Amino acid sequence: MDIVVRRAEPAEYEAVGEITAQAYLRDGLLDFGEDDEYLGELRDVAKRAAAAEVLVAVRDGDVLGGVAFVPSGGPMADIAGPGEAEIRMLAVDHAARGRGVGEALVRACADRARATEGCVRLILSTQPAMHAAHRLYERLGFVRTPERDWQPLPNLLDLSLLTYALTL
Repeated sequence: MDIVVRRAEPAEYEAVGEITAQAYLRDGLLDFGEDDEYLGELRDVAKRAAAAEVLVAVRDGDVLGGVAFVPSGGPMADIAGPGEAEIRMLAVDHAARGRGVGEALVRACADRARATEGCVRLILSTQPAMHAAHRLYERLGFVRTPERDWQPLPNLLDLSLLTYALTL
């Protein structure tokens, strides 16, 4: 599969947002399904693009997935500290899964992190149920950093995020 990863164009924001929203919905990652407040954030690619670099994986003009790359100190960072870049909202269209799309997006983020002056680590947060993603991260050299695990909504104790880091 010839996958090209590049910066998302505004005309692709809606497709990326829907791929991201559907990935979270189909995988049961939103506690309140279609009524989950986070769904709006997942669909709002223009907001992400204003604060981070939104990348897309495309083949033959079709958007297959997307990710937000947050360079050191970016406003979209959840847990990145000095010298760290962060991956946010990685999602692959259900029909394109298992074809290297997610890997291409993660590798593109690692390349961008390496090209970011002063960046020594690429980090990300993931839900415990995202087993395929965990395997991908570990295969690409990421290691678990349980000391950084966190809860985005402290009043929802059942939503804890696991963290991974790749030393560059």
